[in-house]
Amino acid sequence: MRETPRPQGTAGDARAEPPQPRPGGAIAHTVGALCSGTPHRSDGRPPQTPRGARCTGQAGFPGTTPPVPGKPALLGPLRRPALLVLLGCAALFALVTWQVAAHGPLRSADERLGRSLFGRGPASVTELLADLGSMTVALPVLAAAIAYALWRGRDWPRALAAALAMAAVPALVIPLKLWIARPGPLEPGTGWYPSGHTATAAVAYGAAALLLAPYTGRRLRRWTMAAAGALTLATGAGLVLRGYHWPLDVVGSLCLCGVLLVLLRLAQGRTTLL
Repeated sequence: MRETPRPQGTAGDARAEPPQPRPGGAIAHTVGALCSGTPHRSDGRPPQTPRGARCTGQAGFPGTTPPVPGKPALLGPLRRPALLVLLGCAALFALVTWQVAAHGPLRSADERLGRSLFGRGPASVTELLADLGSMTVALPVLAAAIAYALWRGRDWPRALAAALAMAAVPALVIPLKLWIARPGPLEPGTGWYPSGHTATAAVAYGAAALLLAPYTGRRLRRWTMAAAGALTLATGAGLVLRGYHWPLDVVGSLCLCGVLLVLLRLAQGRTTLL
């Protein structure tokens, strides 16, 4: 006599069903049957070695079926926006510099706009805003951020990158001033493009915010970045309203320092992986 198989089921089944026969049982010992839908051994158990129980992923590489780990974050989503910002800042800087150097229509419109803005606002306030880009104000902020990064995490590679970015400001701005030789709006002499005070504020405050980012929470990090941007824009506004620079002097400097800050961010991100 043969015994009828007992019904098997789970708690969620509405009714029990008899066990289903294993497909391909006759070719269980066929070479290459691993992960082909048939058991590797006659008793249906996987081999003893854990590697033999795995199926290959896409394109025959070892692994599992999707989801499969993708590229590292530094090579994927981080670099694409950074590259777009870098290229955008570089293109805009090239356009502004060309227009200023060639006395193009953009420079003529810039001078008309500047004359309409000079002298507006309280002189004491605009002077204070313009001074935010001086070496005596901006550099101590960056120095304090560097000291904190070294004290908190001995993060000397990122601190060195920030110091080199600050040192690159005069190395880039001074030759451009001598080459363009743009006259000032109210002051005599030439060499007002790009704005050195704006470049100092942008790199000093921006690099300080990037240095402090790993040691702050997400909300405080956003406020720190916003404060760096606000101080930089306030510096540029004060310089224009006081008549120290044309508006395009500030815009060109912001574009140039945008390239510097993106490169600094990528360099600091790379050093954290070392």
